Amino acid sequence: MSILSAILQAIIQGLTEFLPVSSSGHLSIYQHFTGNSGEGALMFSAILHLGTLVAVFVCFWNQIFALIVEFFAMIKDIFTGKFSFKNMEPARRVIFMFIISTAVLIPFYIFKDFFESFSEDASILAEGLCFLYTAAILFLADRSAKGTKEITDVNARDAVTIGFFQAVALLPGVSRSGSTISGGIFSGLKRQEAVSYSFILGIPAILGGCIVEVKDGLASDTNVSFINCLIGFVVAAVVGLLAIKLVQWLMRSDKFKIFYIYTAILGVVVIGFAVAEMIIGHPITF
Repeated sequence: MSILSAILQAIIQGLTEFLPVSSSGHLSIYQHFTGNSGEGALMFSAILHLGTLVAVFVCFWNQIFALIVEFFAMIKDIFTGKFSFKNMEPARRVIFMFIISTAVLIPFYIFKDFFESFSEDASILAEGLCFLYTAAILFLADRSAKGTKEITDVNARDAVTIGFFQAVALLPGVSRSGSTISGGIFSGLKRQEAVSYSFILGIPAILGGCIVEVKDGLASDTNVSFINCLIGFVVAAVVGLLAIKLVQWLMRSDKFKIFYIYTAILGVVVIGFAVAEMIIGHPITF
């Protein structure tokens, strides 16, 4: 992998991790057409995801810091016998909702290898179909009535719903941010609140997945250079920061339809390439 390829993949990751268009799907397509697929590609993708996490911490540091402080205060109350479900503060209640949403991922971890196989196989048909699914849920979310709930109003049922949408996004081509933002909108959250919930919720899921991928990559004989990983990490973080600001602006401007139009067109194009590859009998590379 050249440095230029590492930079291009980092830009793709940084932009598409937070734009509701699927970073994993875009990286899978890029790696497919450039021949940079396989275990090394998965490990490099994990490094890029870690870079985008930095962007989340920068943009939402105040909210994240408040949740961290409240989490440790909650642990202290549990050990000192002062903890009470009935009289929880709003911030503490939000922590439990994030835990519930994240816990929904656990049963899906059993199928981790199955989900990853779509990124490693020779066909991009699954990615194309998943882009169309992303377009469909974004379309439905855009047409949904505007919600009135704040993050502190999220209940257990809402948390499970959003968590399920996040689990489906393990498939390449299904946007994690688009899926969880849509899940939040379907649950009645204000659009800006759905964005905040989605991005903060992604921290444990992305971090956990990255740690597993990096560990597996280090244990196997993968050929990914340190300098490429470092450059990719930094570029993904910077571009991711800009992408978050762009999403927030687009949500305020009520331009959500841009995303489902784009993913619908992309899905059709990708499926077209997949069918063409089946006909000619080999992958198309550039």
